[in-house]
Amino acid sequence: MKIELTEQQFRYLLDLVYIGNWVINSTREDDRIREYDQVESLVFSHCLHHRMGKLVELYRGDLIPSRRFADGGIHEAIEQYEDIIFYEILAEELALRDMDGEPLTRENYEELMERIDAYLSEFDAHGTDHISVDMD
Repeated sequence: MKIELTEQQFRYLLDLVYIGNWVINSTREDDRIREYDQVESLVFSHCLHHRMGKLVELYRGDLIPSRRFADGGIHEAIEQYEDIIFYEILAEELALRDMDGEPLTRENYEELMERIDAYLSEFDAHGTDHISVDMD
């Protein structure tokens, strides 16, 4: 297979591959899915031929994204995504809890969305400052 990309598109592809592998493997510790690491290594190996050698380094015989790449802002993008998803999932879970386990239907969908929006507004204004957990 051959894919033709501009230098800028290739640079975006590096970000996408890194983020994808991060999502799949970052929490797996010693149980990483090696095939994704191999694809990441293959894609990043092309940095050597595109004047982007500083974005890749050799580690234990494998080419991996360099510290320079990882420290270049990509984790800020991941963290921003994680923050948004955290609040959205929390809002949905709390809204569903408030509905006493009612199964979601067309009839109560609007109520669920209103509850989610209310929680999201609270989180936008105060973060998690007003959340408490009762440890009975």
